[in-house]
Amino acid sequence: QVQLAESGGGLVQAGGSLRLSCTASTSARAFANYAMGWFRQAPGKEREFVATGSWVGAVNYADSVKGRFTIARDNAKSTVYLQMNGLKPEDTAVYYCAAQLYGLGANARSAYEIWGQGTQVTVSS
Repeated sequence: QVQLAESGGGLVQAGGSLRLSCTASTSARAFANYAMGWFRQAPGKEREFVATGSWVGAVNYADSVKGRFTIARDNAKSTVYLQMNGLKPEDTAVYYCAAQLYGLGANARSAYEIWGQGTQVTVSS
C-alpha cells in the first residue's frame, strides 16, 4: 500500500510563501503513473480542491489559488510540491496530498485513492 507524507507547513504572515512537499512510499517509476492532488480543509469547512497534476503532465488549479500557487512534481524523488506565494489568511487550513493511479487530474475528492495525513498551514494577518 502506497503511503503519502506531507511536510513544509507552518505559520507565515500574509503575503509570505511556503512550499509544501508530499513524498510517496513507492518507486520513481510507479510514482510517475499517479495523478497527484492537493486539497485543503479549514476548520468547520469541507475539504476542497486546491491543485492537481495528472500523470501525463496536465495541471489544474482552483480559482482561489490561480496565479499564486504552483504544483510541480519530481518523479525521481517520488515527490510532489505545492509552492504557495502571496498567502492570505483565508488560505489557513490543513493541506492534504492525494494520489490517483493513472489519473487525469480530477478536482473531486472521490477520484483519489490514497491520502496523506495533512500538514497545517496558518497565515496570520
